Amino acid sequence: MNLSHRISSITESVTLGISARAKQMKSDGIDVIDLSVGEPDFDTPDVIKQSAIKAINAGFTKYTPSSGIPQLKQVIVDKLKRDNNLTYLPSEIIVSAGAKHSIFNAIQALCNPGDEVLVPTPYWVSYPEQIKLSEAKCVFIPTIEKNNFRLKAKDVLDKISRKTKVVIINSPNNPTGAVYDVKELKALAQIAVKKNVFIISDEIYEKLIYDNKKHVSIASFGKEIRDLTVVINGVSKAYAMTGWRIGFAAAPAFLIKLMSQMQGHITSNPTSICQYAAVTAYQKAEPFINKMAKEFEARRNYLIKALNRMPYIKCYKPDGAFYALPNIKRLIGCNYEGNLIKNPLTLSELLLNKANIAVVPGEAFGSDEHLRISYATSMSNLTKAMERLGEFLKGVK
Repeated sequence: MNLSHRISSITESVTLGISARAKQMKSDGIDVIDLSVGEPDFDTPDVIKQSAIKAINAGFTKYTPSSGIPQLKQVIVDKLKRDNNLTYLPSEIIVSAGAKHSIFNAIQALCNPGDEVLVPTPYWVSYPEQIKLSEAKCVFIPTIEKNNFRLKAKDVLDKISRKTKVVIINSPNNPTGAVYDVKELKALAQIAVKKNVFIISDEIYEKLIYDNKKHVSIASFGKEIRDLTVVINGVSKAYAMTGWRIGFAAAPAFLIKLMSQMQGHITSNPTSICQYAAVTAYQKAEPFINKMAKEFEARRNYLIKALNRMPYIKCYKPDGAFYALPNIKRLIGCNYEGNLIKNPLTLSELLLNKANIAVVPGEAFGSDEHLRISYATSMSNLTKAMERLGEFLKGVK
């Protein structure tokens, strides 16, 4: 039987697969420390949970408009103006089942078979797979540690062709933690306007930025770039609401209309109860974000120092999100208990099986020199994990 070539071309999410293995090992009684998962370990704030309960008790459990309830669209409009200096109308907002769904909608609405999408590497695992599903082509642009993994305008110019339809920017970045500054974003915006290509700006980690740095949206530099940008955001990371599945896109009305038509035939509306709770998140839960971000910053500071004290490992200091991306190329070709470390994948397997530490190999993000470590876990877990890593490295030859 010939199945869809689109489906057969995509691969399983490595991060979700490793997390599932770690959970299974835990259920089998093995003391695994899971540093693979990309979600805050904090509980959703009580004010948000109570809002959802109120919605259930009030019978707010029916279909809503496919692109989101008016109340949520309006608070998103208010949030974009307040936080990002962006002016949108409710007709330029679509609420989806998570930011991942919003990105999928945007790529499907923008791309035709044969179009090219420029993707900086290392990249979030789902960008290439979603692009494949649109039958567009990924064109990867390597970034380097010396520049803190930030995309350079010159590199974009070198890769742009007449087939280029979209450039993806993710700031703060998963998996690198890179945060773009105003100068870099303006240079990228100028290229997008000159070449008439769209920007998908994934800003889901915008509230998790450290060292007093500030998030800036590329869409805020004027009408020309705003009209070529799809701003992606949501409540998952900032409000510890990963399972609630509420994300949004802000873009010109004609594009939002197309995305809404498609969403209406695929998922109908995002969950009514979760939309109601998201209104409360944007209106009342800001103090929670500040507390969580301070804790993440303290964990980052500890983790980076600990990693850079290890033999074989070098790790630059990320500016945002909750990931570290240590360079492990000095370990490649070494042995551990007779096992050759061929690449990040074999190293991550050894760390899981021999040290009971779950991390994500760099291959999942387009890198053959790195591991991704999430510090969205307790300080005690991080301390224990670094002790285990240190012991593991003593056995490397």
